[in-house]
Amino acid sequence: MLFEIEKVSYSRDGKLVLRDLHARVPVGASSVVGPSGSGKSTLLRLLNRLADPNSGTVVYEGKDVREYDPLALRREVSLVPQLPALIDGSVHDNVAYGPRLAGHSFDARSCLELAGLDPEFEHRDAAKLSVGEQQRVMLARALALEPRVLLLDEPTSALDQAARDAVETTLRGLRARTAISTVVVTHDMEQAKRLAEYVIRIEGGRATAQGAAAEVLADEVEPAIAAAEDAS
Repeated sequence: MLFEIEKVSYSRDGKLVLRDLHARVPVGASSVVGPSGSGKSTLLRLLNRLADPNSGTVVYEGKDVREYDPLALRREVSLVPQLPALIDGSVHDNVAYGPRLAGHSFDARSCLELAGLDPEFEHRDAAKLSVGEQQRVMLARALALEPRVLLLDEPTSALDQAARDAVETTLRGLRARTAISTVVVTHDMEQAKRLAEYVIRIEGGRATAQGAAAEVLADEVEPAIAAAEDAS
């Protein structure tokens, strides 16, 4: 098991965001789904210690995440945020940002290709890219750290359909070509079906269902079908 979340609660600004949450995240392609404000993004941040729970434990590969050096953990379990946050400069400067801080070598062109961008993007001004291209540069920057796990927080929420489809194709290709596990947070059940083999559904800060994507998300399809039949 990649992650084990045991009896985790987390509060922010006096509000309980996660409530005695139990969940498992296996190796492979997983998704955390649920409505806005359900605690999905908070859970993602707990997995690489961008936040720590008020109570309970988060275990990564059999070891409490609090036993890891936070920076070393974040290089291995890398988070790609919902909105691009690029530094001023070229695409190369952005891909190089993390590895240079960590003192690691990297191949920018290879990372761009894995992220679904032509390697010729390397010398372009990052500020002049489309939002979809910027999101894939963020992915390339994370890949430059050679992570074992990618945490993706609503990776296509700011994109139009064409850009969304391109990013999803990139993520599926990444899974097919590498051993990197992915955990995608999304409110879009259809996207979870396209990208994940395993799903955790969260509502009100609790895990209400988890398991194989086809089984967990079947409950989301059946009510819609029933409603359509009633209306006909």
